[in-house]
Amino acid sequence: MPAALTKAGTEDPAPPAAAREPAPGAGGNRRRLRREYLLFLALIAPNFLFIAVFSYWPVIYNAYLSLTDWNMIAPIKNFVGFDNYVDMFTGLGFGDVMLTTVYFTVGVVGGSMALGLAIALLLNQKLRGRDFVRTMTFAPHVLSGAAVGLAWTFIFDPNYGLSRAFFSAFGASSPSWLTDSDWALPAVMIVYLWKTTGFAAIVYLAGLQNLPKEVYESASLDGAGAWTTFRRFTLPLLSPVTFFLVVTSTISSFQAFDVIALMTNGGPGSATTILSWFVYDSGFRSFQAGPAGASAIIMFVILLAITLVQTRYLERKVHYK
Repeated sequence: MPAALTKAGTEDPAPPAAAREPAPGAGGNRRRLRREYLLFLALIAPNFLFIAVFSYWPVIYNAYLSLTDWNMIAPIKNFVGFDNYVDMFTGLGFGDVMLTTVYFTVGVVGGSMALGLAIALLLNQKLRGRDFVRTMTFAPHVLSGAAVGLAWTFIFDPNYGLSRAFFSAFGASSPSWLTDSDWALPAVMIVYLWKTTGFAAIVYLAGLQNLPKEVYESASLDGAGAWTTFRRFTLPLLSPVTFFLVVTSTISSFQAFDVIALMTNGGPGSATTILSWFVYDSGFRSFQAGPAGASAIIMFVILLAITLVQTRYLERKVHYK
């Protein structure tokens, strides 16, 4: 066909190629990105659905239950608003539960980390049978909590257990560990220390074995003693490990349940009733879904706040290099 003519009768110049056709590969790149995005959604959909169903939805539904008065049997849930929270914070029993939880958490977390670091320093030396001792140190961590609780129940028996033999060697009688309100919480803390210290020791040991040797060589040449080297070099360099253990151990201590269930059932009285046991006792023994849900939400908020504080402030003092 003849080319179009302008008013002057001349042929209109053809438009540039860049104006007539899209940039080479532009449409193909968009299609490729779209396919990759759809593939990404397809791959994460099962995991996201699993997390939403088994993690997010229980938290949301539990928050709803905390605002109701329900015995977990009746078909109707009575909405009471924040009455469950008010009753817990104004009652005397819940304050004792929180205080017991604080004692238990501080004792278990602080004790396991201090003992774990001491054991790690010992196992980091060249000793005979070191590998066997490392294995035995970590073994309690992988044992079932039910088995550990049952074994220590016999150990603490004041009439036939190993506790009686130990105290008899010093001419004393064994306390009634699990039936005396003054001894029950220390007994449970001893068991959890025995079970969790090995994990802290192995993690600290891994950290010690990855510390730069040139730092210690320089410290030795400068005449630094063992305590000075430990305080000024080892502890700061282990701060990432310490930070990790503080966060994980705190969360784990708040979730302690199995040993308490086997050994004391939260007793005697409420001597070993920590927050996790209070949730179970309120919901599945007293059939009060409202107080159980409210205490679970309180535990969730406390753990979230502790984790945020630890991440925000403790991490500032962590030396990653």
